[in-house]
Amino acid sequence: MKIGFIGLGIMGEAMAANIVKKHDDTVLVSDVVPEKVAALTALGAVGCESNLELAEKVDFIISMVPKSEHVTAVCEGILPALGPGKIWVDMSTIDPSVSVEIGRKVKATGAVFADAPVVKSRPAAEAGKLGIYVGCDEADYEKIQPVMAYMGENIIRMGGNGKGLVMKICHNAMVSQIQNGVNETLALAELNDIDVDTFVTAVSYGGAFNWYLDSKKAVLKSGDYTTAFSAENMNKDIGICLRLAESVGLSMPGEKNAQEVYRRTLEAGNGRKDFSVTFETVKAGRTPESQIAESRYAAGENHE
Repeated sequence: MKIGFIGLGIMGEAMAANIVKKHDDTVLVSDVVPEKVAALTALGAVGCESNLELAEKVDFIISMVPKSEHVTAVCEGILPALGPGKIWVDMSTIDPSVSVEIGRKVKATGAVFADAPVVKSRPAAEAGKLGIYVGCDEADYEKIQPVMAYMGENIIRMGGNGKGLVMKICHNAMVSQIQNGVNETLALAELNDIDVDTFVTAVSYGGAFNWYLDSKKAVLKSGDYTTAFSAENMNKDIGICLRLAESVGLSMPGEKNAQEVYRRTLEAGNGRKDFSVTFETVKAGRTPESQIAESRYAAGENHE
């Protein structure tokens, strides 16, 4: 079975590399950046000039591109090559409704379609230890799961088309709110002379222990926001979440608060940095009134 991979960005490059290393047949790749294709061909992949060429030559297509409009463009490009015997798994994080509509078009050709967004970031992609949420017909899951296992170690079918994406959006929304809790409380601790290492250790003793803080402690301490998952991508996912919530009549004030932090992060020009850069946004958000209150507290005023 020949596999094709479309989209070799921060995550896609590492995911495709694992398929090249582990799969015992030809792997073809395509990207709008020729240098990305060259990097994978150096590992043993076969480069393609277009997505259509790739789709015509393979049995199993994977796409990993940034936004709904990019997946729509991929669909328009490869649809003529789809038909019975072909499988397309889109691993991008996009609006579930867009994915469901694309799935209808793909299934009309006789091909199989699934959404399978991933969780965790670049290091897990390199290690082949991603979490993968699959949305597909139950009968198709066993055809898809073995290829997903090249890239991830925790794979779960969430339901029909679109449900993998719903779960991914719920997951990232929860991360954004956990992250904002970390940002605010760590900033408060630092302003009261508790350092990052001591804060992380103390949190681990209680119910506030969380994977985000534990995995990002070195980044938060050093301020090195080299991108593993960008702020602009998380901002996109938050937007999808709030639209999804609105569509079912659910109010999510905590997520709207996280969205405001991301709005200010992007406004500050930090959208392409790692999403943990929101810590700097929160620290920079101190109002003149809060600084005055701090000065009064330090001077011994307003103490109970």
